[in-house]
Amino acid sequence: MSFLRSIVRQSKFRHVFGQAVKTEQGYDDIRVSKVTWDSSFCAVNPKFLAVIVESSGGGAFLVLPLSKMGRLDKNHPLVTGHAGPVLDIDWCPHNDNILASCSEDTTAMVWQIPDQMGTQPISEPIVVLEGHSKRVGIVTWHPTARNILLTAGSDNLIIIWNVGTGEALISMDDHPDLIYNVSWNRNGSLFCTTCKDRRLRVCDPRKREVVAERMAPHDGIRPMRAIFTRDGNLFTTGFTRMSQRELGLWDPTHFEEPIALLELDTSNGVLLPYYDPDTNMVYLCGKGDSSIRYFEITEEPPYVHYLSTFSSKEPQRGMGFMPKRGVDVSKCEIARLYKLHDKKCEPIAMTVPRKSDLFQDDLYPDTTGPDPALEPEEWLEGRDEDPILQSMRDGYVPPKSRELKVARKNVLDSRPIPRRSMSSCDGSANLPVSHTKYITSLSDYRLLEEVKNLKVTVLSQEKRICDLENKLSKYTNGTA
Repeated sequence: MSFLRSIVRQSKFRHVFGQAVKTEQGYDDIRVSKVTWDSSFCAVNPKFLAVIVESSGGGAFLVLPLSKMGRLDKNHPLVTGHAGPVLDIDWCPHNDNILASCSEDTTAMVWQIPDQMGTQPISEPIVVLEGHSKRVGIVTWHPTARNILLTAGSDNLIIIWNVGTGEALISMDDHPDLIYNVSWNRNGSLFCTTCKDRRLRVCDPRKREVVAERMAPHDGIRPMRAIFTRDGNLFTTGFTRMSQRELGLWDPTHFEEPIALLELDTSNGVLLPYYDPDTNMVYLCGKGDSSIRYFEITEEPPYVHYLSTFSSKEPQRGMGFMPKRGVDVSKCEIARLYKLHDKKCEPIAMTVPRKSDLFQDDLYPDTTGPDPALEPEEWLEGRDEDPILQSMRDGYVPPKSRELKVARKNVLDSRPIPRRSMSSCDGSANLPVSHTKYITSLSDYRLLEEVKNLKVTVLSQEKRICDLENKLSKYTNGTA
């Protein structure tokens, strides 16, 4: 057995499984956007679900409270401020009512979403960010600093904004071609980018320079994606020269050789990676795929371990990834993805099978909370702080079945039939032993008195039955 244990890798996430919610717990009649852009089209936080939708006369997206499941009300208002199709949306990590969007109209906008959605469309953003000369395809918030937002456009420009004042703080033009994606590291001191020139770059925004780059981490010419892991490494997805999809893990301080490089399959869809730093797991969702693969990143070879695949029948148009503080810890849920179909959104829960209903400390270390660690001025001056963490235990709700319910039963309501035998005709009758034990343990004086009286009655009735049986026996013998 010890030999087998040495072969089988020990991990608490080996048996994670995905499960789609019931139909009535999904979101139906949503006309998902058909714009040709490789963004996720969906953003979610513990309060709201936002989806980029088809719209005439400009761009729009839909915002739904998570509790508003089922068929979409035809009169539900849209957010309709953009003059062109919306390309990307992102919820603020420090305020669940603030969302940023960007569009083909060359602007980015920041919106305040009320808890109670009215009936009128929301068309007035709290701030409009104008600085790009072409369409803006990427918008992403800083992970730890308040009000810091990054945008990237088809003008190959990256601009970092203070949305509190509406001013552009930093502008970088280091990319000669279209930027595919941007990802901040854990404390927001660096970000990485992938570009159409096939280079993977690590940028220091406050120094306004590229601090590391790798030419062609994947040999194919199709779009790549890159994200930072919690250890500062880079996880990438791309294509081989033969158009096979591929994933890689890189150390940006030693870009010459990958830590890991793994071929997956042959398909056209770009793999969008969603990363959970608490579990060090990556979920890969390909546009047009009908499956979600998930992997665990570790310090032991082969470093990127395949765990399993969630498969369904319908292809996905996009995907949303719930922040960790929004998962259901009572059900051992470690991630929740929101899969976009053509006309609906389907939540998918990733769960670790556990028998215990108690809070699982090993599955839920303290996670990133909603409080910013820095003010914009502090970050701009060069200060870095890791995210402020919060306990997941507060989200634990014990299942109802664990509530202790005490039902006091009156032993007299279902008293057993007294035992008797022919030898008991001398007037001695006994109640069952278990019954007697229960009676002798009662402390209520009245109840004891009532039991004594009933016992006397039972004895007298027992004696009478014996007398009648004796008479009947004599009568029978005399007749015979």
